[in-house]
Amino acid sequence: MNVPNHIAIILDGNGRWAKAKGMPRSYGHVKGCANLETICDDMKELGVKYLTVYAFSTENWKRSREEVEGLMKLFRNYLKKCIKISEKNKMRVKIIGDVTAFDDDIQQKIAELEEFSKDYTELHFQIALNYGSRDEIVRGMRRMARDASEGRISPEDIDENTIGNYLDTVGIPDPDFLIRTSGEQRLSNFLLWQMAYTEFYFTDVAWPDFHKAELIKAIEKYNERDRRYGGVKEE
Repeated sequence: MNVPNHIAIILDGNGRWAKAKGMPRSYGHVKGCANLETICDDMKELGVKYLTVYAFSTENWKRSREEVEGLMKLFRNYLKKCIKISEKNKMRVKIIGDVTAFDDDIQQKIAELEEFSKDYTELHFQIALNYGSRDEIVRGMRRMARDASEGRISPEDIDENTIGNYLDTVGIPDPDFLIRTSGEQRLSNFLLWQMAYTEFYFTDVAWPDFHKAELIKAIEKYNERDRRYGGVKEE
C-alpha cells in the first residue's frame, strides 16, 4: 500500500456525535481529542511522515461561550499531555495559526511543546489552532510587504516559493491527501494555498469513530487515484 507522505485531516463531527448519544458537545470534543492520540500512533505505524489536523478555526470563536471555554480547557490539558505523546512517537509538534489570540498560559504551553519536540523527526505533527487559511495568507503578505518596503526582498523576485516561505507551514511539504470526517464536503478555509494539488476524501464517519480501519480504507481510496494524471486509475 502506497502511504501518503503528508495527510491533512479536518476533525469534524465531535459535537454531532455526542448529541446523537444524548451527551453534551464537550463530551464529543474530549473523545475526539483522545482519538487524535490514537491516530498519531497509527500514522507513525503506517509510515506517514507528516500529519496536519484542523483543531480550532478562526471562526470557532463564534461558538457558545461555554463550548469555547471547554475547548480552551481541553487544549491546556492536551498540550501538556502532548509532550509525552511526542516523546513516545519521536514526533515533532508545530502549532500553525495565530496563537497570539490565546491566553498567555496556552501560548507558553505551545512554546514549551514546540521546543521540547523540535529535534524529533519520525513524525511531523502540525496542529492548526486559531487557524484560517485566508488569515494565514493575510498575515504572511503583511510580513512580505514589510520586508519589501525595507528592501529585504525585491518584488520582481517573488514567486510561489517566496510566498510559501511567509506561510505558517514554511518548511513543511504540501499535503498529498486530505480527509474530512462527518459528511461535510468543503475545505472550510483550511490550507487553501497548500492543497492546490491535494487528493480529497470525505467520509460520513464522525471523528470520534474514525479509527485505524477507517484510516486504512481512506488510504486505499488514495491508492486508486492517479497522482500523475489526475482522476481515478484505469483498470
